[in-house]
Amino acid sequence: MARQAQISLARNPTLESVLMVEGAIREHGGEMGKYQVWKNLPRKMSYQTFQVIVDYLLHSGKIVVDRKGKLVWIWNPGLAAKLQKQMVVMR
Repeated sequence: MARQAQISLARNPTLESVLMVEGAIREHGGEMGKYQVWKNLPRKMSYQTFQVIVDYLLHSGKIVVDRKGKLVWIWNPGLAAKLQKQMVVMR
């Protein structure tokens, strides 16, 4: 059981890694698929860790995958703040 915990912890990305992937997707949004974004990251990381980050970004609503398999950044914090200020979005 201890081995299984080590395996899952080995794939936990750091905040720095998440921010790096977010930046790459924002910069190349709609131009590249998963593999191409991973290959063009400024620093190397394992593909498994990259996939964990992409899954997180998909489930959090920050990115989508278009029909051609390209990663597209859709999160708009300015719009979210504006809607929250207008009380459209309530927490």
